[in-house]
Amino acid sequence: MTSTDVTRTEVTHQIDVAAPAEAVYRIVADVSRWPLYFPPTVHAERVAGDDTEERIRICALANGDLRSWESRRRLFPDRHRVEFEQVVPADPVAAMGGAWTVRPNPGGGCVIVLDHHYRALGDDPANLARIASAVETNSVAELANLKRVAERAAEEPELLFEFADTVTIAGPVEAVYDFLYDAARWPERLPHVARLDLREDTPGLQHMEMDTRSPDGSLHTTVSGRVCEPNRRISYKQVKLPAALRAHNGEWLFESTSDGQVTVTARHQVFLDPEGIAALPNPPESLAAARTAVRNALGANSRATLAKAREHVEAR
Repeated sequence: MTSTDVTRTEVTHQIDVAAPAEAVYRIVADVSRWPLYFPPTVHAERVAGDDTEERIRICALANGDLRSWESRRRLFPDRHRVEFEQVVPADPVAAMGGAWTVRPNPGGGCVIVLDHHYRALGDDPANLARIASAVETNSVAELANLKRVAERAAEEPELLFEFADTVTIAGPVEAVYDFLYDAARWPERLPHVARLDLREDTPGLQHMEMDTRSPDGSLHTTVSGRVCEPNRRISYKQVKLPAALRAHNGEWLFESTSDGQVTVTARHQVFLDPEGIAALPNPPESLAAARTAVRNALGANSRATLAKAREHVEAR
């Protein structure tokens, strides 16, 4: 449902969910887990505030572009409602806000209502069309995935897991960060990377398509969005995934030590896809075996990248 006045457009999306309103609200309220549940969201974090009023930073894909913005949110747990308003909208948005409302259904379950209101810069029709397309695509995807996650919450402990690998490198943090930031040069620096196309239209926001070579010689193509914070952190999310994964997010974390070295941690957060695993030509015999296989594959690539980073930096 959509309505428009001279400068403001209002649009509503909703979906029925066979899960308690409280459980759905918890997912909406905790933005730190949105990259796991919402395909367009690459990175989300609370930068200020508490569980009643907060300021969050989000980086998400919109019409194929990677965009970042900050929003203020007011949370009403007793009403299962979260209101939001962008603080500094990203071009072509002049203003954007709305609300998530989770309403219990009398017969069980709930309905999620996602409202948006927005204005385009200069009230330009082309900008308005771009915003409308992004809101429609992302809202439909977010609600569908929220429904799936909430209705299958009992499976999450078996499907969701995290792991990390850490190395210490003797060198300045700037050199270590630059090696991992300059992913365009990975094909010449990393044996397991066969091809990499990098686009950075906004400083610090990278769109990356990469062909990775497996030990058996086969190539796997992934598409990722990356949020780069110089000398501190590179967060990423794969938006084109192998069949066995429902979500894969990660971070490269950098910390200088008192003796002039750098500790680098490669952290992964993985959500398995049982249907995708079952459809593999030779599926693992259990979810436990799938977790081990995924951990070994992703961890091996991270460790290989960290080893090359250490070799590169320490040789200088």
